[in-house]
Amino acid sequence: MSAEPEIQPALDDTVAYLGSAQALASIKADPYWPKWDCPWWRMTLLWEMGSADLIPAPAVETMVDTLRSHYLPDFPQAHELPPGKNGYRHIICHCAVGTMFQVLHACGVNVDNRLPWMRPWLHRYQLPDGGLNCDEHVYVKQGGKSSIVSTLPALEAVLRCTPKPWPADAAQFLERGAQYLLKHRLVRRASGDGAILDPEWLEPAFPRFYFYDALRGLTFLAQWAEAAGAKLPGAAIEESLGLLERGYKQAGAIKIGRRAATEGEGTMEQESGTWSFVRQAHSFALLDAVSKPGRQSPELTAEFETLQGRIQRLKSRSPLAEGQVA
Repeated sequence: MSAEPEIQPALDDTVAYLGSAQALASIKADPYWPKWDCPWWRMTLLWEMGSADLIPAPAVETMVDTLRSHYLPDFPQAHELPPGKNGYRHIICHCAVGTMFQVLHACGVNVDNRLPWMRPWLHRYQLPDGGLNCDEHVYVKQGGKSSIVSTLPALEAVLRCTPKPWPADAAQFLERGAQYLLKHRLVRRASGDGAILDPEWLEPAFPRFYFYDALRGLTFLAQWAEAAGAKLPGAAIEESLGLLERGYKQAGAIKIGRRAATEGEGTMEQESGTWSFVRQAHSFALLDAVSKPGRQSPELTAEFETLQGRIQRLKSRSPLAEGQVA
């Protein structure tokens, strides 16, 4: 994917950095921290831009090698960490697993062979309601509830990185996850007053990293329904789809509504060999260039246009039942 002329220098700088010894040393020190400028986030941004092929091979290989040894083999559930392990640095969350699975897959890595713990991890932590949650305390509660933010990257990874025909466990994982989203009508409480969980989810973001918005949820549901031969209840998606359609018609594109990765967030950072939590996360030039609210995003626009095509195919595939999109 070719970058816009004003973005090309920042894109070149990001690719050059990822090919540097500094970037490889950063991955080896910690694959995920610090936000938002270490190689993890730069690699993910290139992937979201459709440019995973630009990620230098040494960065990909170093990421794979580090992921093998850096993290604990499970998601601790209210038990003590092993000596020398830090909860922020050595526990990987579900949204991170789902995200990097997709990034490495797009880079040509056979993730199931090279990192065989990743796929079983996603399946293992699906909760009874069909989602996942990066809050480990949920897993020791009776009837613990999932988080949409934690769930989407995991669902995407299984959907997009599993060859068809899907094994039974993958098909069940995706079905349960899709039903979880549908019950929430993408953005609302599944019970009670049905209130919107987070108004920001109605504002498209780019890049998303692990963040959520209604377009992201709709994209997953339509892709899943088309691949699985499933039907989507119109009542579950019409609100979000209608908002996106109106915005697209007004601007002729999808505009970024919010910047999800903000510099005001805290981050783990290493100084003089010691890791500590600091208040200020850092950005980088390419992230600044592509994430401005109000910007017409070619990536989000292409995603929405692909979504429209899927919805039309779903509608034409079979006669519609009342209240169904397909």
